[in-house]
Amino acid sequence: MGKAIHFGGGNIGRGFVGEFLHEAGYEVVFVDVVDDLIASIQKTPSYDITEISEEGEKTKTITNYRALNSKTQEADVVQEIATADIVTCAVGPRILQFIAPVIAKGIESRSLDIPLAVIACENAINATDALRGHIEKKANPETLSSRAVFANCAIDRIVPNQPPNNGLNVRIEKYYEWVVERTPFKKHGVEHPNVPAIHWVDTLGPYIERKLFTVNTGHATTAYYGHLSGKKTIADALQDSHIRETVHKVLDETASLIINKHGIPEQEQKEYVDKIIGRISNPYLEDNIERVGRAPLRKLSRDERFIGPASQLAERGLKFDALLGAVEQALRFQNVPGDEESAELAKILKEQSAKEATSHITGLEESHPLYPHVLERVQTVQNDSKERNRSRI
Repeated sequence: MGKAIHFGGGNIGRGFVGEFLHEAGYEVVFVDVVDDLIASIQKTPSYDITEISEEGEKTKTITNYRALNSKTQEADVVQEIATADIVTCAVGPRILQFIAPVIAKGIESRSLDIPLAVIACENAINATDALRGHIEKKANPETLSSRAVFANCAIDRIVPNQPPNNGLNVRIEKYYEWVVERTPFKKHGVEHPNVPAIHWVDTLGPYIERKLFTVNTGHATTAYYGHLSGKKTIADALQDSHIRETVHKVLDETASLIINKHGIPEQEQKEYVDKIIGRISNPYLEDNIERVGRAPLRKLSRDERFIGPASQLAERGLKFDALLGAVEQALRFQNVPGDEESAELAKILKEQSAKEATSHITGLEESHPLYPHVLERVQTVQNDSKERNRSRI
């Protein structure tokens, strides 16, 4: 059918985006910088995806893919992009700036009449816009406008920790949502890619915020409260009635924002919340607390799953107390083995004043109505750390 280039050969890349691009008939070219991963993909002709649900497991086999290392094979990657139909990525929002230059070169090398579809599949609001911003620093804007269409998306699928020695195989939640805006394709006068798994919409904003402020906020809240309670998995944490009740209170607050801002009916949002909590409670996922809680600095940033909804609620004069509690628990996710951001968070809270740390971590302006409330939680966490250190002396 056609060719899709996907940046990021990890579990989400292979087990979510790669699966659905394969099922749409594309040859998939995975691009990454991890030598061992690329070598493994290159020498393995197929891998299995096992979809997990309470009804059991279903396994699919993925074939018709290749892999390139953008660190050592940049010219080949550029040529692949120049002749591709679609470029996707699942690399993490902070890595977008590093993949942008090679995508820019690929777009500038295109001579096809049909523009390249570019969709960043990241857990962040308007990630494709962010990617385009990085690409625009490296490419002629007129060339970009004529040779590529950039569309934002919202993705939702849980990829738990994988069993040891699983190779390229991926165990993944059966449920998924992949919503992409079709408006950029309409404006360009072209058809959007034919990927049956994608739900195409004219207005993406409500879908992005509903997902980020329900699934991601609920998932992370469970992880941070679970971590401090010594729980091992998300399902274990949600067996605790106090944690489950707390997660519901947090999602009641984000629901009030989503209903107020986007006009989604209250009952529809309530059913969505119940479905999400049911999903992340699934013991078959065996989803690890540390995996879900990792990268606390990103999760505490300005437009992310805690400060994003809490700041908008504060601006509207609506309740955000439960979200503040989740923010405090996230601030306590420090020095977790294998998570650099949790160590960096501990360093910031130790070395900076409460005001400096609040601004640094959350990006909130001191004049914002949420700022003094978060400042108070930062002070609480810092004082607790000082007390613990004194008690050790």
